[in-house]
Amino acid sequence: MSNPLQKVPVDESVLLRVTHSNLKTLSTDLRFSLQTTVESVKEKLWKKCGTSVESMSLELYDDAGSRVCSLDDGSRPLGFYSPFDGYRLHIIDLDPSSVTKGGWLEDTSLVNKYTISEEAYDKLDGTFRKFKESMASQNPSTFEPKITDNYMEELCSNIKVGDRCEVEPGAKRGVVKFVGRGASLAPGFWVGVQYDEPLGKHDGMAKGTRYFECPPLHGAMVRPDKVKVGDYPERDIFEDDEI
Repeated sequence: MSNPLQKVPVDESVLLRVTHSNLKTLSTDLRFSLQTTVESVKEKLWKKCGTSVESMSLELYDDAGSRVCSLDDGSRPLGFYSPFDGYRLHIIDLDPSSVTKGGWLEDTSLVNKYTISEEAYDKLDGTFRKFKESMASQNPSTFEPKITDNYMEELCSNIKVGDRCEVEPGAKRGVVKFVGRGASLAPGFWVGVQYDEPLGKHDGMAKGTRYFECPPLHGAMVRPDKVKVGDYPERDIFEDDEI
């Protein structure tokens, strides 16, 4: 019996739109090697969305929205199912207790947060506020602002919303979503970035102020000197795989 892997050219790949049954905001274009097995595709998608490989079912839809098939054999190469550029790969999470259910990964307002009143906080000893007040009384100049409102403004002249970018440290790639001063942040100019992968800290809301919209854990506010704009396409999630 011939090996199905031998029927798929090694150098071929396909660009698919990935969606998720529970994460309504997850909709991204990813390039897959046709030689990669369905099981390996699931492992890569698990890192993207949090659905475990064991609980993940994959369905393929054509560019007209019609269901083509289920990718139900994990040992077969993706190319066996004949996907084409523009097709949609839909993730179905079969785990009733999955972390992706309930919407809290997309809507942080659903997450219970610890709160304390200003009055109660002021009564606590050993807080940073008490320490800061003590230091300020001993040396008033310690907490005077040292950064101006125009800090790093000149570095923003070539950065605009919509630019592809790479952010250091880590060479994280994404798209610029905000450029300007941050009302809830330190003085000076900031750049809001939506990363291609969940490498950020929030969904575009930083310290109680919304600067832009993006999926959870994809957003970051960084200083302009950490941002390089240019031709930085989204990385192929299989580019480091061995063949």
